[in-house]
Amino acid sequence: MVALTIQVFLVVLAVVVANFFLRRVLNKLESRSQKTKTYWDNALIEAARKPVTIVAWIIGLSFAVEILQVETEVTLLDFIDPVRIIGVVGCITWFVVRFINNVEKSIIAQKQAKNEPIDVTTVDAVGKLLRISVLITAVLVAMQSLGFSISGLLAFGGIGGLAVSFAAKDLLANFFGGLMIYLDRPFAVGEWIRSNDREIEGTVEEIGWRLTRIRTFDKRPLYVPNGIFTQIAVENPSRMTNRRISETIGVRYDDFAHVGAIVNDIKEMLRNHPEIDQDQTLIVNFLQYGPSSLDLMIYTFTKTTVWVTYHEVKQDVLLKIGEIIEAYNAEIAFPTQTLHLVKDGQGESHVEPVNA
Repeated sequence: MVALTIQVFLVVLAVVVANFFLRRVLNKLESRSQKTKTYWDNALIEAARKPVTIVAWIIGLSFAVEILQVETEVTLLDFIDPVRIIGVVGCITWFVVRFINNVEKSIIAQKQAKNEPIDVTTVDAVGKLLRISVLITAVLVAMQSLGFSISGLLAFGGIGGLAVSFAAKDLLANFFGGLMIYLDRPFAVGEWIRSNDREIEGTVEEIGWRLTRIRTFDKRPLYVPNGIFTQIAVENPSRMTNRRISETIGVRYDDFAHVGAIVNDIKEMLRNHPEIDQDQTLIVNFLQYGPSSLDLMIYTFTKTTVWVTYHEVKQDVLLKIGEIIEAYNAEIAFPTQTLHLVKDGQGESHVEPVNA
């Protein structure tokens, strides 16, 4: 009994010593990897830290249990092989998943640090696909190692998949909806989208496999099933090239003589404005005789697409238009009504309203 205790103690001590040296080796490798420009080595070492330690303990403890089983002939310890297999496969899976997560974060961080463009949505999609593939593979390997027939499982999965597809059609619709978002990329994380079909509008925060989280402009989270996006039209204002200024401004009928000059001056002002895109459509014309004004159409595009900056540019344009109208001693019209007093055949007066 004393010899058995010593053997088990030596195994546990060997595991502790092995873990000590493993941590020191990993620390040295990490310090060296910090000096390199690549992020693969950093991600690999960081991912290996905890799984390597757990694997060492699993192997060491399973060896100690085997010693106990040989010496004591206890059959209750026969479960050690399956546990060891599952433990090792689980640690390897854990390591690979951690490595994928670290690489994903490192790619995004390095690109953002260098102010380089990066499609976060694509990186996230590839990472999720790799993690799912690793988990499925790990489950199949573990079952095969435990003696289960994978061919039979796959055959059962094919039959059961048909039943599951009917029972979970909404879940599958959302899954394939998320897949189409990743493939077609109508929008990405951080972009502003809206849809009048479902009154959806806000900034995309996360695209999951079932739900897409959108932060509305009043800062509330909106969770939209991905299957919805295959049925509605989605507008992506974040990808617009310009913002439009489209206004109708009326002047008084008394200022008819100055309309031509006002139109020319407004057009010249817009052509010389530094924030107006001259490569886009620019229209300034006398539009129509309105009920109480001579209507001028102003149609142009700003260079900026930033919402706040756009309104500053639009304000500047409208103020300059007002100054041009005032320069001709003209006025911007507002709804008015002129009353004409007309005498009938009996010499009595009555009112005839005439819009002006």
